[in-house]
Amino acid sequence: MSLPCVQPPKKLNVITCKAAVAWGPGKPLVIEEVHVSPPQPSEIRIRIVCTSLCRSDLTAWESQAIFPRIFGHEATGIVESVGEGVTEFTEGDHVLTVFTGECGTCRQCVSGKSNLCQVLGLERRGVMHSDQGTRFAINGKRVYHYCAVSSFSEYTVVHSGCAVKINPIVPLDKVCLLSCGVAAGLGAAWNVANISNGSSVVIFGLGTVGLSVAQGAKLRGASAIIGVDTNPEKGEKGSVSSYFLFFICLEFSAKAFGITEFINPNDSKEPVQQVIKDLTGGGADYAFECIGDTGTVTTALQACCDGWGLTVTLGVPKVKPEVSAHYGIFLTGRTLKGSLFGGWKPKSDLPSLVDMYMKKEIQVDEYITHNLSFRDINKAFDLMREGKCLRCVMHMQK
Repeated sequence: MSLPCVQPPKKLNVITCKAAVAWGPGKPLVIEEVHVSPPQPSEIRIRIVCTSLCRSDLTAWESQAIFPRIFGHEATGIVESVGEGVTEFTEGDHVLTVFTGECGTCRQCVSGKSNLCQVLGLERRGVMHSDQGTRFAINGKRVYHYCAVSSFSEYTVVHSGCAVKINPIVPLDKVCLLSCGVAAGLGAAWNVANISNGSSVVIFGLGTVGLSVAQGAKLRGASAIIGVDTNPEKGEKGSVSSYFLFFICLEFSAKAFGITEFINPNDSKEPVQQVIKDLTGGGADYAFECIGDTGTVTTALQACCDGWGLTVTLGVPKVKPEVSAHYGIFLTGRTLKGSLFGGWKPKSDLPSLVDMYMKKEIQVDEYITHNLSFRDINKAFDLMREGKCLRCVMHMQK
């Protein structure tokens, strides 16, 4: 009796590719040749097709101290190779990357109460979850990861629990936004706040996340959706800056996403929380802080109604991480909640969100204001830092 032929495991080699490397806080990214190691057990190596710039990338690039580093976490790609023990993915699979994973077995994953994961949670030290090492190098020296994704590279390695398989017919240049920003906003409205029909909502910060909250509130039937954002600075000699023109367009696009009332705090003589209370008859049912400013968290709490007012904070602050609020706010029934990735369990929940997009039940394309070549990545950083974009999508092959 002949025995079946067993194929030896495929030998995987180091890949040399281009990546946008950050060498220091706030310094322009440099397109470098990097070496990408083969995936280790439970990991996959991905060829990135499209990646978008999230404000979290910008904040970390400006303020953190781990360098050299490859940023990026909102991305889509195609599996190039798989590590030992990986059965969920095969070469050629289309995937979304996610900055927080889902192992499916830890206390948080099995609780049914949280989308956090004790094994594959938010990685802050610039290394891989599995062995605390890196998969990138330049001239033999390690290059650090960001959120265990690092999508600003033609190839990257992620844990298999930090990727979601999607149908090959899904447009990769659009759904990369569901890796973070759009999904985070929709989830904050639906999963974290659970906005009710006929309610009043106020959103501080009308970037991609804030406008995704607005879309979620609109789809839940909120009767009043108030958007709060600041007026642009003016250029020298009193001329109107290009940001001002973008801001005017933003006000119109905000209404397309569901904003029913627009407030510029700089145009009001009264504190913005009082303006909101006047508009809502005593305070909003729900408030969302989408800026990354803890002072705004306090303002959002003050803009909520007594009894049941709920404030959800989604932003990532660069400075002053402590929130300050008078105890009376909570004594009168107001609540403050945090939201990470909108409460979505990435591997369990994201496929259904992708399906909603394909059925045209949610908007995603409309958040893309710029499509750029990967080599123009510094332009994307400039646009976001100056407030002139929602999402810039970088195309690796454009």
